[in-house]
Amino acid sequence: MPGDTSFDDIAGGRRGRRALILVENLSVPFDRRVWQECTTLRDAGWRVDVICPRGSKRDTEAEAEIDGVRIHRYPLRAATGGPAGYLREYGSALWHTARLARRVGPVDVVHACNPPDLLFLSAWWLKRRGARFVFDQHDLVPELYLSRFGRGEDLLYRAVCALERLTYRAADIVLATNESYRDVAVRRGGRRPEDVFVVRSAPATDRFRPVPPEPGLKRGKPHLLCYLGVMGPQDGVDYALRALAKLRDELGRTDWHAVFVGSGDAFDAMVELSGRLGLDGQVQFTGRISDEDLVRYLSTADVCLSPDPHNPLNDVSTMNKVLEYMAMGRPVVSFDLREARVSAGDAAVYAPANDEAEFARLIALLMDDPELRARMGKTGQERIGGELSWRNSQRSLLAAYAAACRDRTAAPADGGSTGQGEGRAVER
Repeated sequence: MPGDTSFDDIAGGRRGRRALILVENLSVPFDRRVWQECTTLRDAGWRVDVICPRGSKRDTEAEAEIDGVRIHRYPLRAATGGPAGYLREYGSALWHTARLARRVGPVDVVHACNPPDLLFLSAWWLKRRGARFVFDQHDLVPELYLSRFGRGEDLLYRAVCALERLTYRAADIVLATNESYRDVAVRRGGRRPEDVFVVRSAPATDRFRPVPPEPGLKRGKPHLLCYLGVMGPQDGVDYALRALAKLRDELGRTDWHAVFVGSGDAFDAMVELSGRLGLDGQVQFTGRISDEDLVRYLSTADVCLSPDPHNPLNDVSTMNKVLEYMAMGRPVVSFDLREARVSAGDAAVYAPANDEAEFARLIALLMDDPELRARMGKTGQERIGGELSWRNSQRSLLAAYAAACRDRTAAPADGGSTGQGEGRAVER
């Protein structure tokens, strides 16, 4: 990072230390946040290994070395059929993680990314052999459980709360993706504020660069609407589709084509819902596409959609798609969520929680006001290039590693004195 005294001073005091990053939810480097962390640590002089599942269409090799990062992948079948399926998935992941960790050998830091909140078991084994444990909390799993399954605070909910507590207790340092998650780590997890660092996710600006728009992607319509992201039960694609039906039926607007980019375990259900709503002629589902095609769609889009409904998880989570829309200079329509406002600010307009009719009205408002769209897009790009940039998150990540590696009785090192200070600089 230009202007810093040195990566070494921030990231652990000497070059050549070794970090092992554990991921269960996605393959690497497909997991963009994890890959940015890997390359940041590599540039700071760390030797980085990753253990993660294999991808289905990419990241399929069992072993790979990419840009100096060594990746060890294992086969994993995603859960189906309720709790028993998740037990099979997580049991298999833990077995493979332990097997591959033994192959990697001794490390200075084990860095576990949730979900699930079970990787502390592998981290605990490595911690007993001298490693420090950094817990990278990508999701609040208790809130994820409530939001995804709608079963209330039942026995399984209490179990995931217990696993979260055990993970917090085992960790030497916690990485939170925003201030809301940081507050949970301190309040619910009992962590000292100085041991929790906010490392916000941020788009890779070399990946998200606008190109000239392609009017042909609009399928003959004046406006293109775009959704990008995962399509799971809690992601609100159904809210977006119902809002588009209201845009057509209640507001009389047919001057748009919509494209939904991405996949997930609700993908087939969303295609079916689109058909039931009579949207087949105006809504296109692409599945996962190449980065080049993604940039083409976003560069052409007039309005981007972030329809995540208000629920215990979404209200406090940072949505990567919102940041990616902003990086591309696109205006955003979102439901009114706490962390959506923190991320987007004036780069988005906000419908009251889960109000599909107002969501539709705001889409129409933006379609009719190109000057407002341009101002919002510029605001978003400025935020991504400034306070929300990965440069700030790099400083916080490296400060967290410095805190993990120094002796607990030593005085705090410069640049990493408090997780709180670093986190606020990144978040606000």
